[in-house]
Amino acid sequence: MKTFVYVDHFKGDIQPSSWEALGLAKSFGTAVAVVFGSKVDDVAKTALEYGADEVLVADDSTLGDYRAETYASTLSALAASHNPNLILFPTTARTREMAAMAAVDLNTGVLTDVSALEANGDSFVATRPIYEGKVLEKTVCSGKPIMATIRGRAFPKPNHEAGKSGTITKVAAAGEAKSTVEGYSASESAVNLGDAGIIVSGGRGVSNNPSLTPPNGMDEKQAEVWRAQQGFALVTDLAKLLGGAVGASRAAVDGGYITYAHQVGQTGKVVAPDLYIACGISGAIQHLVGMRNAKVIVAINKDADAPIFKQARYGVVGDLFQIVPALTEAMKKKLGK
Repeated sequence: MKTFVYVDHFKGDIQPSSWEALGLAKSFGTAVAVVFGSKVDDVAKTALEYGADEVLVADDSTLGDYRAETYASTLSALAASHNPNLILFPTTARTREMAAMAAVDLNTGVLTDVSALEANGDSFVATRPIYEGKVLEKTVCSGKPIMATIRGRAFPKPNHEAGKSGTITKVAAAGEAKSTVEGYSASESAVNLGDAGIIVSGGRGVSNNPSLTPPNGMDEKQAEVWRAQQGFALVTDLAKLLGGAVGASRAAVDGGYITYAHQVGQTGKVVAPDLYIACGISGAIQHLVGMRNAKVIVAINKDADAPIFKQARYGVVGDLFQIVPALTEAMKKKLGK
């Protein structure tokens, strides 16, 4: 069985869940990595090091910037000529768009946000969350080739074998771009919630420290944001110590405490870390949708009836401004830092 795996990257910065898709493909048979862009030799070599049996590379100046029409057309042309049984993508904003457009070209469908995939003869049964993650459904795609975007951290990443070689085949770009890229700006590159193994998040509660006196001249809203920033400093210290990322609830982002890049939830990032520590987050359903798949959830909240405790394996009822610093100090001793 032959599987295409689209390796998603931005200017050579590879989306790590591409390798999870590659590992999944290897479990079904032959895995062919597909790499598009300009000057992407290093990306192709890395795909071999993660276990690709072959890499198809469309290296062309017209693919230097991601544009859905050219990327989808190139993938459709490759699929039509190579006849893969399955095409896998990591789930990103780019791949959702690209997969949908390629599916139209190939007269097939896309299984989205897949958390498990099983071979069933010449077809596949996909498991995916629905109803805000409360229910898992099993579904199939009747079209060929079968296309699926996989949920990040839902599948194991294959081992990296530095220097591993293999076949790299150059292919042509296809399609004419109907749009041009005038420019772009990077968001906070340090925030990579989707791939983080540990996330420490703060909610509205990080602003509720009455012992802090804001600087003179601040109005009520400015004082609230200032207090929240001091609270998020505690969250950040713990996250850095643990080698994790800083997350936030929508309430914290809407309050102006922290930028949207940190938001976890239905309208933010859906994450599945090994450890998720929620500080001052009550647990609205919008937030729970984004983090309920964490392997271990720790909740710190002064409200014993907060919904977050129903999802947490470990819950601490108390003042986060006392508990988080104490936890940070305890972890420093434990880790010898």
